[in-house]
Amino acid sequence: MRDQLRAALAAYEPQRLDERGDAAPDIKAAAVLVLFYEHNGEPHVVFQKRTETVDTHKGQISLPGGGADPEDTDLRFTALRETHEEIGVRPDHVEVLGQLDDLVTISNFCITPFVGWLTRPREEWTFSEHEVAYLLEVPFSHLLDDANHVPDRRMVKGKEFTFPAYQFGDDLIWGATARMLSNLLDVVATFEG
Repeated sequence: MRDQLRAALAAYEPQRLDERGDAAPDIKAAAVLVLFYEHNGEPHVVFQKRTETVDTHKGQISLPGGGADPEDTDLRFTALRETHEEIGVRPDHVEVLGQLDDLVTISNFCITPFVGWLTRPREEWTFSEHEVAYLLEVPFSHLLDDANHVPDRRMVKGKEFTFPAYQFGDDLIWGATARMLSNLLDVVATFEG
């Protein structure tokens, strides 16, 4: 699976916000990591339920990541640093396989998603209790199964829109996280390698 992901992402040209001319001065840079790992012989992705004490996106399901710090060398560094801070995975234990499309959130962040693979056996997760209520270890096969895709209908400026969302037990992966996941699933589905 790791080789297939690496090849699919290498063949994909992610859309960068600044390359599309959409950059605005008040947009804050952020990065997240779609972290894959083997668990019980099957690839999984780790998500986190955010606490009610964080500044933004309280109680939502998200990927590990966050805002860029001035001392971060680049957004890849941001994604790995934030993943370490939030769920305890060391940057040198992650092979970054590629990148997905930039995405602007309603909270004014431009998120650059990276896809990585945990290169060491998964140990107990050590997560930030301030930022993370709990973790979700989702089999990738569950995310690929259309039975777990649910429509997320939202009213935006008086119009109804349907966005992708994914059900996992009692949790709903929706919003920006679901759109990044949908981007990844499209990249994997369209790759002919």
